[in-house]
Amino acid sequence: MHSDDHVCLCHRVSLRKLRAFMKREQPTVPSQLSECLGAGTGCGWCIPFLKSLHEQHQAGAESDLPVSPDEYASRRKAYHVSGTRDAEAEQGH
Repeated sequence: MHSDDHVCLCHRVSLRKLRAFMKREQPTVPSQLSECLGAGTGCGWCIPFLKSLHEQHQAGAESDLPVSPDEYASRRKAYHVSGTRDAEAEQGH
């Protein structure tokens, strides 16, 4: 995923904004990422991905999601159609 791609599609929070927030604020738990423009407080689709980004940050790695923006949006659409989280989203992949 590119830095300017949105991780939280509901609130249009980009990967770049999340990285900067984590670097500046050093959140101790993933739920604190919601303080970054409301990330994860809309539909809930991005919560597993926010958790993954937080884990990477805590480990000292650059936070990234190995998925294209188109695939990410497509999987989110499927999530909303089914009304449940898919197994990949639960695992943050």
